[in-house]
Amino acid sequence: MSSDPLGPRAQVLVLALGNPLLRDDGAGREILRELERRVGPDSRVDFVDGGTQGLALLGLLEDRRATILIDAERGGGAPGTIQVSAEPRLAEGPRGSSAHEGNAFELLAAARLTGLRSGPVLLVGIEPQWLGVGVGLSPAVRAALPCAADLAYTLLGEALAGRVGDEVESCTS
Repeated sequence: MSSDPLGPRAQVLVLALGNPLLRDDGAGREILRELERRVGPDSRVDFVDGGTQGLALLGLLEDRRATILIDAERGGGAPGTIQVSAEPRLAEGPRGSSAHEGNAFELLAAARLTGLRSGPVLLVGIEPQWLGVGVGLSPAVRAALPCAADLAYTLLGEALAGRVGDEVESCTS
């Protein structure tokens, strides 16, 4: 039984990170909305728009069968490139340069550092083109959303079935 005062936790957490006021940094939020639409109400899944809360989200990862993080992540690819990463590769990712630049990599590093009990953590990341102040996604990132949502949906199905592994398929946007 969960020690969560709000009751038992859902098996899988789908957590979007990012700031929609920084253009492509809002991509995770868009993918989260699409997943919620596809899945509908399901007590086995918690869908959370974590925005820019950074390390304040750490406790959400605890006691999950799996966590799927969705974020705009710089990986050096072309804008709109979709990366799917699993532990331990996730823990080796880039760090933000200030307290306001927390990302999926830092969240996972903090989880490991604190000994948080959690199942596998996977990241669906989209290479951003524009991260400056403004609203709306770049054409490259907008075009990648359906593919990223498909990948996240597949990962969610695998997580619910208890089959989350290191091999992750990819798609072309």
